[in-house]
Amino acid sequence: MIVTSSPSQLAKDWAKGYTSQPNEYAYQIKDIEGQIPPDLQGTLFRNGPGLFEVGGESIGHVFDADGMLRVFRFQEGKIYFQNRYIRTEGYLKEQKANKILYRGFGTQRSGGWLANIFNTNLKNAANTNVVYWGGKLWAMWEGGFPHQLDPETLETIGIDDLEGLLNQETFSAHPRIIDHSFINFGVSGMSPQTLTIWELNKQRETIKSSSCPLDGFSLFHDFLVTPNYYIFIKHPFKLNPLPFLLGIKSLEQCLTFDDQNTAKIIIISRDSQQMEILETEAFFGFHHGNAWELNNKIYLTTICSDTFPQRENDKMELDKMSFEQPIFGQLWQITLDLSSKAVTREPLLERSCDFPSVHPAFVGQENRYLYLSVASQPTNKAPTQAIMKYDQSNGKYQIWSPGERSFAGEPVFVPRQGEVAEDNGYLLSVVYDASRHRSYLVILDAKNLNSPLAKCYLTHHLPQGFHGTWTPQNFLNGVSL
Repeated sequence: MIVTSSPSQLAKDWAKGYTSQPNEYAYQIKDIEGQIPPDLQGTLFRNGPGLFEVGGESIGHVFDADGMLRVFRFQEGKIYFQNRYIRTEGYLKEQKANKILYRGFGTQRSGGWLANIFNTNLKNAANTNVVYWGGKLWAMWEGGFPHQLDPETLETIGIDDLEGLLNQETFSAHPRIIDHSFINFGVSGMSPQTLTIWELNKQRETIKSSSCPLDGFSLFHDFLVTPNYYIFIKHPFKLNPLPFLLGIKSLEQCLTFDDQNTAKIIIISRDSQQMEILETEAFFGFHHGNAWELNNKIYLTTICSDTFPQRENDKMELDKMSFEQPIFGQLWQITLDLSSKAVTREPLLERSCDFPSVHPAFVGQENRYLYLSVASQPTNKAPTQAIMKYDQSNGKYQIWSPGERSFAGEPVFVPRQGEVAEDNGYLLSVVYDASRHRSYLVILDAKNLNSPLAKCYLTHHLPQGFHGTWTPQNFLNGVSL
């Protein structure tokens, strides 16, 4: 039986997981419970917020915290850890000034509206994802360009405009890789907007690109791709930019979720760029699982919530979270009938969940298994404290829980070498243990989540992160483990 903490203790522990880690480390992890699989060779790159204060002043939202890489390199049964801050222009300037200089999604500069009026220069925090593609390592933030990093030293090389490919567009932090193509999108403008989609080969050459006009304001964090289509979900947001321009409110506070409107599902042909829009009841979701085509229908899995969790002020105050209301979404399957234009929605999982992932070979293909971070109990009013393997063929699932005061991050699926079975691999997740204020990397067998293969304990904590990626290269460059 899984034991849960009281709501007040849970909120305190969850908030503790967003404590700054100002130090940078590099060492071999030797405190290991279990055994690292000998065929697990490569690197897990992770990204997420690291600093929640500058000069003693708290930022207003976790989305605005400076990005910090967390890297785990595997070689011959040994594991080497390194973390390093991404030296963005904003990070360097604020560290030198020892104060907050930039506004953010939910952060205002101190000094009231006079310090913020007409200041629309948001800090590129480079804190959302990290991807290795075509010989380049990118730290990604969806509001701007990626930062290129050295995969061996983790040093920041600088902003990368992809050799002039990017102009005024943003570059999403949620690319999709399908059929050896790296697919990503960007949005330019405020309202109306233009959506641009790029497909890059392994030489980072553009093999396809398209641009589509969008009415109103769109907040895209993620998207889906199949062999023939790109799929975007436009949630019913309204943006009133005036209070932001006048310095009165943060960008987050200028967003309104219109639950009386509809969600629009945008389907774009990868070949003809023809766009079609289907509508369904209003909902919100940051993250999608997968999409596939069958019998002139598109099936997709996504994390759905009835509304967008908005705050009344620009203070983080995570320890005051009551968990009285749902804070994460639930897993749904949405079916798009391309003949009748009908949209149907089916709930698959009641409990809170986030960060859905699949075997990388099944992106855009019908998949049986989804791997998620989930609540430890079957409720939609709790943070993600466990890892789940969900079987879409029958609704059954397996759960591994690290304990009542621990929080499990995004599960990254690593296929076993030479294997193609959908659950023949490993799940890697960074766990934060609030009872010890310490983090560890857990390695699970994707076939059977009952008992971890290994827990690799760090000597310190890591703030709860966002996204990451696996590559079979370890980039150790002769480092002795």
